[in-house]
Amino acid sequence: MPTRHKTLPLYPKELSWLSFNARVLQEAEDPEVPLIERVRFMGIFSNNLDEFYRVRYAEVRRLAAFAKGREKARWEKLLDDIRDAVGDLQMRFDRVYRTCLAQLRTNNIYLVDERQLDAQQRDFVRQYFFGRVMPELAPIIISDATAMPQLEDGSIYFAVRIQLRNQSIRYAIVNIPSDRLPRFIVVPSPATQSNRQVIVVLDNVIRACLPQVFQGVFDIERAEAFTFKITRDAELELGEGITQSLVDALSSSLKKRKLGDPVRLVYDRRMPNDMLDIMVKRFRLGSYDNVLPGARYHNSKDFMEFPNLGARSLEHRPIGPLMVPRIDRQANIFAAIAERDILLNYPYHSFRYTEQLISAAAIDPAVRAIQVTLYRVARNSHIGNSLICAALNGKEVFAIIELRARFDEAANIDWAKRLTEAGVHVVFGIPGLKVHSKLILISRQEGAQLRRYVHIGTGNFNEKTARFYTDLALFTANQEIAEDVHHVFDFIRHTYRRHKFRHLAVSPLTNRSTFLRLIHAEVLNARAGKPATIFLKCNNLVDEELIDRFYEASQAGVRIRVIVRGMCSLLAGVAGVSDNIEIISIVDRFLEHSRVYVFGNGGEPRYFISSADLMTRNLDHRVEVTAPVYDKLAQRRLQRLLETQWADNVKARVLSADQDNGYRDRGHKRRLRSQEVLARYYADDQRRETLALEQPEAGEDGVAKAQ
Repeated sequence: MPTRHKTLPLYPKELSWLSFNARVLQEAEDPEVPLIERVRFMGIFSNNLDEFYRVRYAEVRRLAAFAKGREKARWEKLLDDIRDAVGDLQMRFDRVYRTCLAQLRTNNIYLVDERQLDAQQRDFVRQYFFGRVMPELAPIIISDATAMPQLEDGSIYFAVRIQLRNQSIRYAIVNIPSDRLPRFIVVPSPATQSNRQVIVVLDNVIRACLPQVFQGVFDIERAEAFTFKITRDAELELGEGITQSLVDALSSSLKKRKLGDPVRLVYDRRMPNDMLDIMVKRFRLGSYDNVLPGARYHNSKDFMEFPNLGARSLEHRPIGPLMVPRIDRQANIFAAIAERDILLNYPYHSFRYTEQLISAAAIDPAVRAIQVTLYRVARNSHIGNSLICAALNGKEVFAIIELRARFDEAANIDWAKRLTEAGVHVVFGIPGLKVHSKLILISRQEGAQLRRYVHIGTGNFNEKTARFYTDLALFTANQEIAEDVHHVFDFIRHTYRRHKFRHLAVSPLTNRSTFLRLIHAEVLNARAGKPATIFLKCNNLVDEELIDRFYEASQAGVRIRVIVRGMCSLLAGVAGVSDNIEIISIVDRFLEHSRVYVFGNGGEPRYFISSADLMTRNLDHRVEVTAPVYDKLAQRRLQRLLETQWADNVKARVLSADQDNGYRDRGHKRRLRSQEVLARYYADDQRRETLALEQPEAGEDGVAKAQ
């Protein structure tokens, strides 16, 4: 476990996470971002905030509840700081929401409520309500004699105030079935304005027909509906036994998660006080829980799927995916990997090469065995289907499925059952450790030799996220690395065995010590007057021991550059502590997810890609793999990736000590948006590679010479 030897300047990781979500909101605020993409960024912001409350806020709330003395005061202060930060973000969100609605109208896209419908549209909405919506509703009448129903996390509801003709008041809760019906419904354009595109949200379809929900039950004079939602603690209660019973235990815990302790109530600020009081009391919300007034609509995460009914210019132009001539020209993918290591960067490159590796292995008569780790599996996974195909073809298939991948547990359980039924040997991981590494190991009989082929990645084997997460994939036939990967799989199956890894760093065994050793080597170089540099790209940097060593390295004269997407507790530019540390964060159309670690090594840089972020959980409580990149061309591409992102002056925010997300000052430099530049670089690279392969005289390293 990491130790803290002194008081470090640290930025609270929860507030740093909110700072990241503020960067997401900046994309929604940015008028240079295409309008529909801005609307979708609002959805991403909202979805992120929901997850923050389910996981991070819920954890701080538990710590505050059980701590004592100074520790209790510290956690309570953090809860107050979180509430203040979220309140500011919510006000910014409301402003950008109104701005985007106005700009949608200038593009003839109208998001209307039930009061703005004309006669023809009201008829359409009524038909839609009775045909599609009414069968999905389950209204619940609230009275002093009835308990508050167990409402699900992630769902939205109406609190309905019903005034009867005899002047008495009744209350009800009505679910809004946005998990089963589209949230955004296109209705006919007005007869006099045929070019106008009109959208009504599902909530307003119900509002338009609200009295009909209670038809035949109450003599209603008036009914009003106010949206609210409950966010619950997402912590799962699981035992430590990693056996088949884990599937049953996890299935049971998933049901409990939906009904976990409430940590946040968001409600329509127009809700009458008597209704709000009833809900606060019935949900037993206390001083540590957030009760937040909001606008008329909640679950803005649905904006992630907002349709574009206007011009194509309202969305980003498509980028990629690119083909890889070095693979496509070969008879099979194994021949391409055997020729030399291949490093791909998704989504710029096509994810089909990872799929192709598994699908080819599934039917190749020479392949004897396939081993794979699966963390987040797409519900309709081509890779999962290929593993089933491989088992049916008589291959020995071994799949490690991490059932505890938060919010993807249900899909993983389903795939575990399907793979097991097909004859795949499925293992569920290690007690107390999540298997987060991204590994494929294929054993292929080539003459008298059994040759192994390896995929080591920074991202999940998930076709959906591969379209908008940036991740790196290393394909190699280096047999020593393959032997290390084989040892990783053996460790997962037999944790009592200890292997000596020649090339890989593996959590929880050697990743931490490897990083500490690499940092210390740079410190020694700096003290000896040699070049000393560290260049990091990761999602999160919060581990205190590593931060301590980075401060030490900075004070020794090591230049440290960090590109971090999310949480960062490391503070840059603190006088006497971190003068030589610079940190930026890039938020753009693709989610930056790859992890790259480069250490100067006295002028002979060492390059690594990893599944691990620089967090205590990744270093000590998960199975993670950090892999060296030896191929010179791949190294140059990694350096190009990092330097291009470091030069970004459009989407790069400088993470100063207060993490206020100031954009990098461009000065008189030309605009450089790194994701666009990288897309052009990889497209040019594809053309250069094609040319080099067509001209063998370019030499063994023809691609590099063509550059």
